[in-house]
Amino acid sequence: MLRPAVADDVGFVRALVQRPENAPFLTDEDEAALMAYLTDPAARLLIWGQDAPRGFALFCDLGDPSGSVQLMRLALDQPGRGEGAGFIRALVDHAFGALQAQRLWLDASGENPRAQRVYARAGFTLEGRLRQHEYRAAIGRVVDVLLYGMLRDEWQALPR
Repeated sequence: MLRPAVADDVGFVRALVQRPENAPFLTDEDEAALMAYLTDPAARLLIWGQDAPRGFALFCDLGDPSGSVQLMRLALDQPGRGEGAGFIRALVDHAFGALQAQRLWLDASGENPRAQRVYARAGFTLEGRLRQHEYRAAIGRVVDVLLYGMLRDEWQALPR
């Protein structure tokens, strides 16, 4: 269900990021920045869905000597339909499988309880809170940023 993004997918990614419900939580990058990820050996922009795109994810820091990989950005086309757990599981499996991660980490806005619940249920550990860390223009204030991580042995211990 995951495939590498191609140039034709950039519009889909931008459209998801720019939705009003996503704008408080996702950073919008222009087409040139997104296109750069397609050829950057330290990044993978992926599309989720078989017949039509249903989500996207961006992994960064590939090849870091520590084996730490960041799941930098992700979104579903139609959240709230029960696909979040499967989407996250596919991303986690991809990170530890195809990308050979030793550690996978991501962050979430302190104002995004849906993401916090999904990450906790997926097996991520809340590792820290950066208080009043990031200004989010879409909501006009500074928010906390929560750091989540998962280690390879924790992934291997997840129920299948």
